[in-house]
Amino acid sequence: MKFFFKRKIVAAAMVAAISSTFFAGCGSNQQKQMEAPKQPVKVMKVVQRDTPLISEYAGQLVGTDEVQVQSKVSGSVVEKYFRGGEFVEAGKLLYKIDSRQYESQVLAAQANLAASEVNLRNAEMDLQRDQFLLANNAIAEQTVTTQEALVRAREAEAAALQASVKLAMENLADTEIYAPMSGQVGVDDVAVGAFVTAGATTLVTIGSIDPIFAQFTISENEYLKFMTIQANQATHDPIEVTITLSDGREYPYTGRVVETDRELANNTGSLIMKAIFPNPSGMLMPGMFARVKLSGETIPRAILVPQRAVQQLLGKSFVMVAGADNKSVAKTVELGPQVGSYYVVTKGLNAQDNVIVEGLTNLREGVDLAVTNVTAGEMGFTLAEVTTPYSTDTVTGATSGNPNAPGNLNR
Repeated sequence: MKFFFKRKIVAAAMVAAISSTFFAGCGSNQQKQMEAPKQPVKVMKVVQRDTPLISEYAGQLVGTDEVQVQSKVSGSVVEKYFRGGEFVEAGKLLYKIDSRQYESQVLAAQANLAASEVNLRNAEMDLQRDQFLLANNAIAEQTVTTQEALVRAREAEAAALQASVKLAMENLADTEIYAPMSGQVGVDDVAVGAFVTAGATTLVTIGSIDPIFAQFTISENEYLKFMTIQANQATHDPIEVTITLSDGREYPYTGRVVETDRELANNTGSLIMKAIFPNPSGMLMPGMFARVKLSGETIPRAILVPQRAVQQLLGKSFVMVAGADNKSVAKTVELGPQVGSYYVVTKGLNAQDNVIVEGLTNLREGVDLAVTNVTAGEMGFTLAEVTTPYSTDTVTGATSGNPNAPGNLNR
């Protein structure tokens, strides 16, 4: 009995200890939950403004005029009067071809012409004599007719030989080759001593680089869009075109589209266009690559949200905003084009929303926030175009890279 009583006392003590531990644990958890720190985040107000859209394409610079200089006569090059890469004026002497054989041809043609002219004069004198005799009934009329035919034959022979002399003199003159236009010569020129074939050997290439073309391709839909924009303008001015060079520099001069291909490429449905740019300093060179940007369309009062605030889940886009009670709220959005560091939001946000731009890692909806307000300048956001690693095939017009990038034909 005494043993049983002691066992009851031990059991009661254990129950009391367990209960004390449980309630102490619950109180500790509640206290920790009440004292949980707020998640620090940085937020900024969405941007609302009239936003011009820039369509961007990969392009290549080409000369406005380019001529492959070839010789009209065959022979060996005996003189060259320029250095590769220099600028030459139209009419400058470029090459001298060995002229000795052409000088001989001129002399031979002139000798043949002189002999023919002597024969013609003799025939004409004989015709005059025969006509006098015929007037005095001294010879038959057939003799005069025959002599007249001979004179005409001598005249034709002399005319043919005159043409031969002219051709020989032209060939002789063509041994000196002049620049057909002003421009910069290439460095792939033919050297002195080389034998050139008439109409087949390219001696040097001359191209005009001021002004210069930027050539690029656009899709059918893009073409129709820009033509509609231009038609709706009161002044119908050409759409402004700018280019960014491969080193990231913006070219200081603007251009305008001046040439459009007459038809779409059958295999790609793309259209080749050319924009012309002034190039007074000669900084632009044919063959250089550039990012061509066309502007014209403007979205009035567009809602803009920084790209880093946008998250993707199960094919949908959403942003986290700081609610009125400083709790995180997830909002599903629909995105439009990319403009610099921002996306245009077509649905899901309003101008009063404060989006979270930093502190999104593991952030869930309904979390208490320690909010720090920041500006676009502090975060380095900009509406200027951001270099995006994508490229467009200048032949097919196919664009790869960011599917939301401005000017992406697959968008």
